[in-house]
Amino acid sequence: MPFTASIPIPPATGAIRTLGSDPATAPIVLHPGDAISASRRFVYVLLLGALTALGPFTVDLYLPAFPLIEDAFDTTSAAVQLTLTGTMIGFALGQLVVGPLSDTVGRRVPLLIATGAHILASLAAAIAPDLLLLGIARVAMGFGAAAGAVVAMAIVRDLFGGQRLVVMLSRLALVTGLAPVIAPLVGSALLGVMPWEGIFFVLAAYGVVMLACAIFLVPETLPRERRHERGTSTVWQRYRSVLSDRVYVGVLIIGGMTFSGLFSYLTASPFLFQTTYGFDALQYGLLFAVNSVGLVIGNQVAARLAARFGPQWVLAGATAMLVVSGAAIVICDQLGLGLWGTVVPLFVFMTTCGFTFPCAQVLALDRHGKAAGTAASLLGASNNGVAGVISPLVGWIGGSAGITGTTMASVMVGCAIVGVLALWLVVRPRTVERLNP
Repeated sequence: MPFTASIPIPPATGAIRTLGSDPATAPIVLHPGDAISASRRFVYVLLLGALTALGPFTVDLYLPAFPLIEDAFDTTSAAVQLTLTGTMIGFALGQLVVGPLSDTVGRRVPLLIATGAHILASLAAAIAPDLLLLGIARVAMGFGAAAGAVVAMAIVRDLFGGQRLVVMLSRLALVTGLAPVIAPLVGSALLGVMPWEGIFFVLAAYGVVMLACAIFLVPETLPRERRHERGTSTVWQRYRSVLSDRVYVGVLIIGGMTFSGLFSYLTASPFLFQTTYGFDALQYGLLFAVNSVGLVIGNQVAARLAARFGPQWVLAGATAMLVVSGAAIVICDQLGLGLWGTVVPLFVFMTTCGFTFPCAQVLALDRHGKAAGTAASLLGASNNGVAGVISPLVGWIGGSAGITGTTMASVMVGCAIVGVLALWLVVRPRTVERLNP
């Protein structure tokens, strides 16, 4: 085992005493991960981050290939879009299955099985002879990729709590926010050197690497005795435990609305910046890179602020700023301020998303260590499921007039307002206790 051996001490403290030459005088740590060295924590961040990124890359890596797939199968763009919808449905369903399962049988087994299924589905997508079979393979790919995201968050919660949980989840939230933005850029680069089918071979290779890492480097962090603790021994009990928590439900809404606002930008931006503002591929990629910097800044600053003031209060400022920055895009667009009137408040919006994601994850998982897999699965499934439903509203609102800054930001503002209401009416920050050390 890669962790320092430990023995339990009185359960009221929730702490463990690390074993050494003299266990009686060895240091006491509150959570198993507190005994892990800084270098090993860094390795786990990289590994768990890569597992988390498998999902967003599976969803978004092939987006630049849509026109090529449309031509290859002599179909319509709407039909090709359905393969994306199927992927997100599979991703959401996979999280709902894998999360509770990982609380029942441990973290490793569901991770290994689902990742193996992802590899096979990726190969099937690469050789699919028609769009129907490609769509079926994409659903299976989404289902298999779901394990990485859920198990990674559950492992972090198994090992850490309190303020250190904020730091660790901020690293995973960084991947969660950056991967959907980077994936289309990587996909575009791949299309420059291979046919569109090659993208699925690349995803299969990614899955093989993750499977090898899971086999040899990912330990089992959920001991057998914790899998059947009173009150959380069945799937129904775990779902009831998390969904009966008012704070968790409120955070579920906030996370879903924030991710929906981000995804509305992702789906609308190709039409807005390349068609309306005439960006070429290089300029469009540069815009993505700049907004990615904003996400990085938001994630890292949020970790420090949440540890000091509490994640609920960081969310209070972040959700309000999402409304303000989204509304600024609408106002600037209506005033005819052009490109800069869109990209500047958009950068603020993306940076604020970086503040929101880790704080939502901390509030969701810190309260449910006994059902971390279930809590993580619901959080991830709601993010992707709600975003998949809401993001097409941008095109619907634009209609025949096309997508503008106003149509894109209208959906973003609507999502942000729902997030604000969920924070103050459901979570109620003043009732949330401060994080433990």
